[in-house]
Amino acid sequence: MSQIAYQIQDLSKIIADKLVLPHPDQIIRHILTDSRKVSEASSSVFFALKARRDAHQYIPQLYEIGLRSFVITDENFSVANYPDANFIWVKDSLKALQQLVAYHRSHFHYPVIGITGSNGKTIVKEWLFQLLAADFKLIRSPKSYNSQIGVPLSVWEMTHDYDLAIFEAGISTVQEMDHLEEIIKPTIGILTNLASSHDEGFESRTQKLQEKLRLFKNSETLIINSKYISELSEAKKIFTWSFDQDADLKITDISTHNGNSLIKGIYKNIEIAIRIPFTDKASIENAVICWASMLYLNYHQQVIAQRIEKLLVVKMRLELKSGIHQTAIIDDSYNSDFSSLEIAIDFLNQQSQYLTKTLILSDIHQSGIPAVQLYQKVAQLVENKGIDKFIGIGEDLQKHQGNFKMNKWFFKDTDDFLERFDKQIFKNETILLKGARHFEFERISKILTQKVHDTVLEINLNALVHNLNHYKSKLAPGVKLMAMVKAFAYGSGSDEIANILQHHKVDYLAVAYADEGVALRQAGITLPIMVLSPEVSSFEALISNQLEPELYSFRILEAFADYLSDHQIESYPVHIKLDTGMHRLGFTDEDIAELISFLLSHKALQVKSALSHLAASESDVHNNYTQHQIQLFDKISNRLSEALGYTFIKHIANTAAISKWPQAQFDMVRLGIGLYGIESVIAERAALQNVATLKTTITQIKELKKGETVGYGRSGIMKKDGKIATVKIGYADGYPRALGNGVGYMLINGKRAYTIGNICMDMTMLDITGLAIKEGDDVIIFGEELSVYDLSKQLNTIPYEVITNISQRVKRVYFYE
Repeated sequence: MSQIAYQIQDLSKIIADKLVLPHPDQIIRHILTDSRKVSEASSSVFFALKARRDAHQYIPQLYEIGLRSFVITDENFSVANYPDANFIWVKDSLKALQQLVAYHRSHFHYPVIGITGSNGKTIVKEWLFQLLAADFKLIRSPKSYNSQIGVPLSVWEMTHDYDLAIFEAGISTVQEMDHLEEIIKPTIGILTNLASSHDEGFESRTQKLQEKLRLFKNSETLIINSKYISELSEAKKIFTWSFDQDADLKITDISTHNGNSLIKGIYKNIEIAIRIPFTDKASIENAVICWASMLYLNYHQQVIAQRIEKLLVVKMRLELKSGIHQTAIIDDSYNSDFSSLEIAIDFLNQQSQYLTKTLILSDIHQSGIPAVQLYQKVAQLVENKGIDKFIGIGEDLQKHQGNFKMNKWFFKDTDDFLERFDKQIFKNETILLKGARHFEFERISKILTQKVHDTVLEINLNALVHNLNHYKSKLAPGVKLMAMVKAFAYGSGSDEIANILQHHKVDYLAVAYADEGVALRQAGITLPIMVLSPEVSSFEALISNQLEPELYSFRILEAFADYLSDHQIESYPVHIKLDTGMHRLGFTDEDIAELISFLLSHKALQVKSALSHLAASESDVHNNYTQHQIQLFDKISNRLSEALGYTFIKHIANTAAISKWPQAQFDMVRLGIGLYGIESVIAERAALQNVATLKTTITQIKELKKGETVGYGRSGIMKKDGKIATVKIGYADGYPRALGNGVGYMLINGKRAYTIGNICMDMTMLDITGLAIKEGDDVIIFGEELSVYDLSKQLNTIPYEVITNISQRVKRVYFYE
């Protein structure tokens, strides 16, 4: 989409109190509020917003990289050091930003849907996008950009290329919504619900509702729960929905089965229904809101039902990490309200690593519900959700502990818990930490976390799900998907990744060796699992854990058939590997006659699939060879199927081939490195999200003189007086020695810091001369800003090697929204 361009002199007329414009004709397309997120410096304007840090300090580095327009508030800021830069002074940079974007919004006249409410804004927005994208050129808020800054950044992206916009708006106190209304100017309004979040910012729940409704004061239509219409201050066209009152869409029945919900309702005196792939209360309500919205937009009920049944999960930000004594920790230490508690418990129940589910919960404040009623609801919730062990922290929970029927413990505060509770009691369970910020549950998280090494590999599970869905969207109808989780899920952590993939209903998992499959079974994974490299010694483990071997030679084929015969096992699923040109493993075309004869005479083997491996599917240079492999696989697999007299799954497409060679999808594709945001087909990379971020911290900073040496062998020599920083990562963590002596670099506060001296086993030294850095600062080895592609180029290798080399002593932390 083409971004609208303005000249800086035109923008200055809208917001400036005073200005210096040496280049008044500079074209502006992008607004920047975060100095770390520069995409196109030459056409960006930076708003120095007031926050915890003075944003004016970032102007020098932005100027250095080519940014030439700034909106500032500091009247004493010296612009003489930036002779080529445009400066606009304003009294309030946030208000100026909002005023500018309101002006931008006034140029567009297509429908705009504005969404607000206490919960569900992002989910409703994303689901509406999924439901409407086939019919509209849609722009929507990215992620949960619903704040005083997020809304203008979202609306700024409007162009004439779209014909429908969806923006969400969130407020935490009075007089905020008027600013957002002036920016969004929704023509269609949606109020999701009214709950306890941000109650503390309002005198009453009624005041909060009235403030939220101000988003719709100029809307043509409002889609709203009928119980709120009495609070509307002026008449407007409304479309109502309700679970318990008369409404345009009246829900009459909800039933759940096998992870799905069937929702029935009455619309225009006709009974209609939808089915959604969710069972939790929040998802049901959000789906009803989407249903009502589509009915208002005159969608046919059959179309609505078909689309809404395919809704995909929308992210919830939680932190998942390994804990002591074979536990998993879900850390939501800074968020405690009833609605989000239910969401978090639902995520807890998605994790199947351990059968026991434990909740550590703090008092819930500012809920707007009397304590007696609140904790009755909490107790009922945790019982209904199958929580096995409950630990309550806070005086309110202590007072109402009689409501809780499961195994339970109660403590006055976090100090009381840490002093009296025996952490040895935690074993083989998944533990959800859900606490209000002031309870400092991070202290509990610290003692329960298995690894405290400051070097961390952060895994964004939402990004992984996004990537999964991206590839799913490329598949022809009926094509299955096998996800590769070998090599510790490419270094990301097998159990956690497999649980997410299972939750999102991939068809198969694949591991390299039987012990990887056994570990997944022990973690509660029930999906079919193919083992790529079975060994004779692993046959017993294969059978006892219902793992399906890939058989690639007559030696392994005969050995497995004999094992099955000896144990009187019939029709065991196996996968036949065909060599079509990779020349690594597999039966060749010349082997097929003998292979058929063997399989026909050994009924203990049931061919579940035939597969092959493309040698160079990503390379245009080898397109002819790839085409040859695909055709040969089609020929051999068909011959095998015809001879055996039954059909089986056929698969040859790897990550690169999913999009580049759609004719190679056959019955199933094998998705590997693409799940993790890495693609060898360059054209596909922009559609993927970064999954893994490797980061560490600065242990110590030293000042050294010119000529002093650094590290083993004294290979690092200071070329001038300066500073070095020692960081907590070395070759034992997976940061190779080859990156030493200035070959590699890391990012600290967005700036490059090159290695100096040899990489040590546990530490690396960086030259930070001239950089404003302090001990304890975060250091990025790779991630969103410094990609794994960049690191692999430094090493002259491929991203696969980089991510799979990350040591298991490095703590994995998983984020999920």
